[in-house]
Amino acid sequence: METIKPKSALRNSSNKSRLARTFQKVINLRTAKKIAFSNGVGVCVLAASQHKLPHHASSNGDYSKAKQKAVLEALLAKVFAGVTSIKAAYAELQMAQHPYNSDAIQASDQAVVEELRALSELKGKFSKKELDLSPQVTLMLAEIQEQQSLMRTYEITIKKLQSDVEEKGSDIALLHKRLQDCTAFNRSLERKLNASAPLSMFDDIQFTKLNPGHFVQVLHFSLRSARSFVKMMVEEMELAKWDIGAAAETIEPGAVFAKESHRCFAFESFVCRTMLEGFNSHDFGLSTDSPTTRLNPEQYFNAFKNLKSAHPKSFLVQNPNSCFAKFTRTKYLNLVHAKMECSFFGNLNQRKLVTSGGFPDTAFFTGFAEMARRFWLLHCLGFSMHQQVSIFQVKKDCGFSEVYMENVSDESLPSGEINGANADVRVSFTVVPGFKIGVTVIQSQVYLSPVTTPPVIR
Repeated sequence: METIKPKSALRNSSNKSRLARTFQKVINLRTAKKIAFSNGVGVCVLAASQHKLPHHASSNGDYSKAKQKAVLEALLAKVFAGVTSIKAAYAELQMAQHPYNSDAIQASDQAVVEELRALSELKGKFSKKELDLSPQVTLMLAEIQEQQSLMRTYEITIKKLQSDVEEKGSDIALLHKRLQDCTAFNRSLERKLNASAPLSMFDDIQFTKLNPGHFVQVLHFSLRSARSFVKMMVEEMELAKWDIGAAAETIEPGAVFAKESHRCFAFESFVCRTMLEGFNSHDFGLSTDSPTTRLNPEQYFNAFKNLKSAHPKSFLVQNPNSCFAKFTRTKYLNLVHAKMECSFFGNLNQRKLVTSGGFPDTAFFTGFAEMARRFWLLHCLGFSMHQQVSIFQVKKDCGFSEVYMENVSDESLPSGEINGANADVRVSFTVVPGFKIGVTVIQSQVYLSPVTTPPVIR
């Protein structure tokens, strides 16, 4: 490495070394000149320049100066080529550090040492005035050496970039794997949340102790399963290249959603409306021909306890003629349209199996069966209550009431229009119907939208 000399030493030109003075004189020579030799007296023209010495420069003095310039140009070219080679070798040395390659490190280190030794020898010859250079050949070889070193540097840069790309690819793959693990973990948590553990509180509860709070817990338990099935259904729609917006418009015509993600409320509305249809009937609306025997509240509660811990698929296979099995088949055929099933799975095999009294062994039907079990449990518990349970639906464009309604998403309204008495909002559609247990009201969940038409002044 070069050392920085004090300013006093720089001012004193007599202390400058001969090498420094010589380099200072020739450092601004950027182009080479050709010098042609003829019978010992001629003009030397360097390849890097188009300027030639005057033709009258044929005296020994002019020839000596031209030759000296050509030698110094060649010397500088050789020095610069050596520096470029050192840079290339050092870049190779750095490249060999990561990943560690002992052979490559040793080779590049040796290359740096050899180039430094060559420069040191060149410096010694220059100091002793023992340079024996052929300017034209030296310039050509120096240019070749410099170009080769630059090519090596570019190759190292390309390898470094390729290595960075591979490293980024590995990071992406690792993050993708972590995402899959997190997704699988979330699904396992979702399955645990959707499991029958929340109903364990009914293991020791007595029939006489039932109250509306128990019904609310089972309702929330059922709605979690409904939202899980809606999510599965929307994913199948996306895989089948459905227009989700058009599908939501078909279910709830004219509904305006504040966000695209809110379209899931339309599908949730369709699922809840279909699954809860006939809820006010003691047999869930299954009897179309002959009336069925009506159970008393305690019998409904016993049916609830028998099914609350059962696996839906196993129960259906073991009891194919039960009321729950009939409910499951009926609701599946009403909820999953034939065109929808054909679009999702490419055939109607599941529908045919359900129609014939069987139960498909697929993830889609398993998710549906779990949801059906929970709504059936909700119906059994509702008719176990000591007071009459009924369901109500809010009509579109009704004014919002905090007593009977709950806004399913505050984001559906502009900022400032909250559930207040003076907020001019209307019900766009009902997501989850409400319930009445005697005088107790369980709010319906609705999707609200602001009024777009100005009020009529009379």
